[in-house]
Amino acid sequence: MNEALPDVPEVRVVGLPQLTSGFDLVDRLDLPMHLKVHGPLEPLGGEQLAQLAERINLRGRGGAGFPFHKKLRSVAETAIKRGVRPVVVVNGSEDEPACRKDTVMINRAPHLILDGALLCAEAMGARTLVVGVTRESTQRSMEAALAERGLNNGRRSALRARVQRNPVRMVTGAAASLIRSIDGGPAIPPGRKTSASKNGVGGAPTLLSNAETFAQLAIAARIGPERYCNTGLYDEPGTVMLTVSGAVARPMVIEAPTGVPLRYILQLAGAPPVPQGVLTGGYHGKWIDAATVNEAIVSRNSLDAVGGSLGAGAILPISQDTCPLGESLRVAQWLAEESAGQCGPCYLGLPAAARGLEDILNGGGPAALEAVKQVAKNVKRRGACSHPDGSAMFLESTVKAFTDDLAAHVLGNGCGRPVAGVLPLFEGGRAPTGIPGGGGEENGPSRQKIFVDWTLCRGHGLCADILPEVFQLGADGFPTVAQAQVPRFAEAKALRAVRRCPALALRIEDGAPQAKAPSRNLPVLSQGRGRRALGR
Repeated sequence: MNEALPDVPEVRVVGLPQLTSGFDLVDRLDLPMHLKVHGPLEPLGGEQLAQLAERINLRGRGGAGFPFHKKLRSVAETAIKRGVRPVVVVNGSEDEPACRKDTVMINRAPHLILDGALLCAEAMGARTLVVGVTRESTQRSMEAALAERGLNNGRRSALRARVQRNPVRMVTGAAASLIRSIDGGPAIPPGRKTSASKNGVGGAPTLLSNAETFAQLAIAARIGPERYCNTGLYDEPGTVMLTVSGAVARPMVIEAPTGVPLRYILQLAGAPPVPQGVLTGGYHGKWIDAATVNEAIVSRNSLDAVGGSLGAGAILPISQDTCPLGESLRVAQWLAEESAGQCGPCYLGLPAAARGLEDILNGGGPAALEAVKQVAKNVKRRGACSHPDGSAMFLESTVKAFTDDLAAHVLGNGCGRPVAGVLPLFEGGRAPTGIPGGGGEENGPSRQKIFVDWTLCRGHGLCADILPEVFQLGADGFPTVAQAQVPRFAEAKALRAVRRCPALALRIEDGAPQAKAPSRNLPVLSQGRGRRALGR
């Protein structure tokens, strides 16, 4: 079973390095070494910077892929209109178990990221820079980088710069979550969709993008758009940072030019010659099958065209000797546990979808398949953040990519293959936070399980009204599960459900969660878990 990836796995380069220049010399480029490798960087005017980002077609590298020049101009225009200074935020919150590219960059080349962020701050007249991180290693590296530049206290510079450390959680990386935490709130989405470019940190227009995006901008500012565009594809120039894990001999982060065949990237990491499927874009991404892998090249447009996704740059192949639906179930369960617990599509829909996928594996038949499709459809575009949307996309891709295996489970006795657990998850299902009291424990799984005694249950349905996080009623009016783990945030409601059940058919037991032995020979699955702005 795959272990959690280290913060800084092996790094490889296809072609000439750009972001990873100097990695062969030292483990971490401090400021003197950074300047020796990359050279000095002259400031650019605001409109020059926007035009540079537009000419190289720079898009956000955190998953959404929004054009950076549009975001830059939007922040600048809002700052001018409102007469306030904007804020610059670097999002280094890389909290998906299968992603390490930004973590590698912060640990090994923090000054390249700061170069890009400081270019933007100078161009727009920003006086506040915040770098959001979630790991102890990235916090140490970035705080050291700020100190090396004399930016770790406000008295030595007009710019106030600091590191914001948040718990390691999937929803922490959302822009709204990071902004909320910087303002002193919890690192979860605020429950309403807002635009950081209009109303970000402290209500000011905020330029927020992920770490790789700022590093790419710094490279382009040094070498110029013509030279930058000589690498990679004409419509998506430059390089991309990829994290390759799953069924590979050597999990690694790879810097590669766009246009490189995907199969070559997989070969570098020691993937199976003919993978059963490849998950592209990470756990909010999409599966592509073995035949499609040979057609795909590393680019956003190419992967989209073949039904995949570049997303956050995670690439995860699986071999022919594992059950793809079982592997996907482990991820679906983890995604459900990562809910912020504050909107129905997330804390109700995602657990229901995971239970539905488990029902399929356990021989639930066509009804279970239709239930999963319906739940995935219902949660999309209805959540407080993008977590439900990304999770639903993953589920829909799973049932679409593995039709033969799906048929074997829905119509037969299963595919007959074990679940190897090759898709990396944090040990125990949730990442360690390193922050006392942090990590959103209230939203994780508790050590409680709730049971239904079918000899007593009379189908009153009160349990589903009180505890919808756990119980849903089937067509017959009875709960669809006989036992379930209780989310930590729902413990009080679980106790209320037990006390109010008219038939006294519910009970709660404490203790370490026990895996339910599935039917049809399915292996036991892990629960794993100023005012200046763009002036010429």
